[in-house]
Amino acid sequence: MDPVLGIIIAAVVIFMLFVLVRGIRIVPQAHVFVIEHLGSFKCEWQTGIHFLWPFVDRIAGRVSLKEKVVDFKPQPVITKDNVTMQIDTVVFYQVTDAKQYIYGVERPLAAIENLSATTLRNIIGEMELDATLTSRDIINTKITSILDQATDRWGIKVNRVELKNILPPREIQDAMEKQMKAERERREKILQAEGDKKSQILVAEGEKESQILRAEAKKEAQILEAEAEKQAMILRADAVREQKVLEATGEAQAIELVQQALADSLVKLNEAAPNEKVIQLKSLEAFAKAADGKATKIIIPSEIQGIAGLAAGLKGVLETDTHKQ
Repeated sequence: MDPVLGIIIAAVVIFMLFVLVRGIRIVPQAHVFVIEHLGSFKCEWQTGIHFLWPFVDRIAGRVSLKEKVVDFKPQPVITKDNVTMQIDTVVFYQVTDAKQYIYGVERPLAAIENLSATTLRNIIGEMELDATLTSRDIINTKITSILDQATDRWGIKVNRVELKNILPPREIQDAMEKQMKAERERREKILQAEGDKKSQILVAEGEKESQILRAEAKKEAQILEAEAEKQAMILRADAVREQKVLEATGEAQAIELVQQALADSLVKLNEAAPNEKVIQLKSLEAFAKAADGKATKIIIPSEIQGIAGLAAGLKGVLETDTHKQ
């Protein structure tokens, strides 16, 4: 074989091997390659190994499907009450369609930045300064919704938009600081007044409870004293009652003994068979006892009218008894 021809064949083989090796492409994870064939869209390569035909196919774009974060520079915006502020935004977005991302817009990031700036101006222009400073969540939600709808045709999904900084003019910041200082002083005075009020209320409640406790203690002492007096009166009444019962019992027994003695004397008198003169004498003794009482009127029985005869009879009986002795 001709040495020159061998060199040519070897060079062609090496060139073809080089072209074949250069045509092998590996698509990494979370990436998509957009492939064009002779200048027109052909397909999208997903993760894995692919072969690119040389001279006829080319990679139009390498697109990452990861979520991206873009911090845009501050934009001047004017509020409804004509206050100019500087607001910078942070956009979180993700490519969902690689073909639309490559062919939908020339400069996707610049498009998103300009769209977010105009949207922010429209939203802030409808709000006053105070509402702007206190409505970050509302502004974020509105911007996210508008950007997400506008970027759908670009193959981009806007997940979230955050207002990073809101910078009002220096004089507005000074006025706000003075206002916040006055507000803090007002709250301090209110808190101090409320503290004094609560302290006075607690002192008054403590005094009230103390008075209530003293009154209850006094009431309980009076109740106990009354109970003790009641028990003492009951005991004294029981003692008087028992004393009277004992006295009445003694008097009854004494009367019973007297009556018994009188009955015994009558029995003995009947057993002695007294004569009429003795009976008259006993009647006279009974009348004498009746006369010694406290009665203001005394009815004298007719049998006692012969007192003189009774006395004489009594005298005779006494003399007879004396002679017998």
